Amino acid sequence: MRICAMDLNFELVGRDFLRVLRGPRSQLAFSRLLGYRTNVAYTWESGRRWPTAAEVLRAAARVRHDVRAALRTFFASPPSWLARLDPATPKGVAAMLSEVCANIPIVELARRTGRSRYAVARWLAGAAEPRLPDFLRLFEAASLRLLDFIALFVEPSLLPSTSSAWKMLEAHRRAVYELPFTSAVLRAMDLSDYAKLEKHEPGWIARRIGITRDEEARCLSVLEAGGQILRNGARWEPSPELTVDTRKDQRAERTLKETWAKVGLQRLADAAPGLFSFNVFAVSHRDYERLRELHRNYFRQLRSIVAVSQPSERVVVANVQLFPLDPDP
Repeated sequence: MRICAMDLNFELVGRDFLRVLRGPRSQLAFSRLLGYRTNVAYTWESGRRWPTAAEVLRAAARVRHDVRAALRTFFASPPSWLARLDPATPKGVAAMLSEVCANIPIVELARRTGRSRYAVARWLAGAAEPRLPDFLRLFEAASLRLLDFIALFVEPSLLPSTSSAWKMLEAHRRAVYELPFTSAVLRAMDLSDYAKLEKHEPGWIARRIGITRDEEARCLSVLEAGGQILRNGARWEPSPELTVDTRKDQRAERTLKETWAKVGLQRLADAAPGLFSFNVFAVSHRDYERLRELHRNYFRQLRSIVAVSQPSERVVVANVQLFPLDPDP
């Protein structure tokens, strides 16, 4: 499920982030804590000078954030570079950006961020360090998960520039946990066929995505209560979108995965259209890890295509499974 936060003012987000990261300390005391002789915190928070992403992560470490541990929770499977590189260094930042930008062409990243291909390429190669606003801009353009990244270090609701978006994201997350089909109902509202309706027809969405009218009504009720859909004339319209990371509650996430796996199983049993494939094989440990990385790359590419796909004509579920049958030796 996705929602785009690209409408954020990244310069303002950067200033708010630095202010909240500083906490109750004075700007001068914070600057001293970071090892600067001048009041660099003032220049950062006023926007007169921007720290690099590496400087910001070092500052987070100085105020007792375990940056490496935080990033382990962010990535579904901790990338290999995280074990050998300090993320609060230029090389670590370049590796992190390369991870989230994997398989997205530089020309597309440049288009999404409004920055030159030359600048983006240098950031990814580690030949130049992005300043904080550009780091935030690129991170969101590639991952669509900037708010969850910010939440690793500060409470997004404390940032005036992200507070409303974070509250909406949390409402979306609760709705998905409570009623998994809310995400499908939202996507049905994006469909060009729904936009052609003169007014919302109860049961239209239910028929389109294969749920009951009662389920549709419950989803609409939860979405309306959370401010995630609004009336636009006679039809419903989704609020601006954000990427919803359901890993925050691991138990709820497992339930969601089970739900969508069961939906796929039922569609298979009904001989419904779709791609249902399997292959049982034996491979080396090394090649198993290569296959895991291949699956992660596939999902990244899938999300990149979905992010820019127009017009919206189908509501689709992608269930991706890869697991060993034998115990880990």
